[in-house]
Amino acid sequence: MKYLVLLIGDGAEKPWSDQTEDEQTAAMAKFGEFDAACRAREGVEILAGEALSGPSDTTVMRTSDGSVQLTDGPYAEVIEGMGGFYLLEAPDLDVVVELLRVLPPYDIQIQPTVDVTL
Repeated sequence: MKYLVLLIGDGAEKPWSDQTEDEQTAAMAKFGEFDAACRAREGVEILAGEALSGPSDTTVMRTSDGSVQLTDGPYAEVIEGMGGFYLLEAPDLDVVVELLRVLPPYDIQIQPTVDVTL
């Protein structure tokens, strides 16, 4: 099963821009540990993952009655900006949660994907 993992807030981690170079290096090392933990785990694969720019760079596209409206800013319902994401293939949610404990203590949302192939 595939899972979308959204890194949606700094959680217990200081914002990236407030971290010292050593703290940023330590945080990046945790991402490397996460990658290694996923590679070592049978049935787990990181299919994609990227860091995202800040919420002020976000564009929301809404389509209603054939009309497209673009607005600046993040989703109205999202309080924190998304910092990055992973798309993982994993056997189940328990494995995903176990592996994500390696990352810095961000606020994280995990959502299974739906197979829509015809």
